Amino acid sequence: MAAKLKKGDKVVVLAGKDKGKEGTIASVDPKAGKAVVDGINMAIRHTRQSQTSQGGRLPKAMPIDLSNLAFVDANGKPTRVGFKMEGDKKVRYAKTTGDVIDA
Repeated sequence: MAAKLKKGDKVVVLAGKDKGKEGTIASVDPKAGKAVVDGINMAIRHTRQSQTSQGGRLPKAMPIDLSNLAFVDANGKPTRVGFKMEGDKKVRYAKTTGDVIDA
């Protein structure tokens, strides 16, 4: 299945402890159906000190399920993403406004 959400997309969280927060997708794992969003679903990871890193308690963004994310359209509202053919090219578009996301 084609990716409806991609790296760099601005999204809003629909469910979970961070519901309503917005962020940008840092990475997507299509096989697991999860994405890492900057500043969302943060957890504290304890790391040991080494010669290269300080160590201690470091906050880290954990993956969140793609079904709990929605693309933010030009109006700043959450929308679903669809696909349509524009000429001979397949493009993503916002279902609320009909605007093409990536031309």
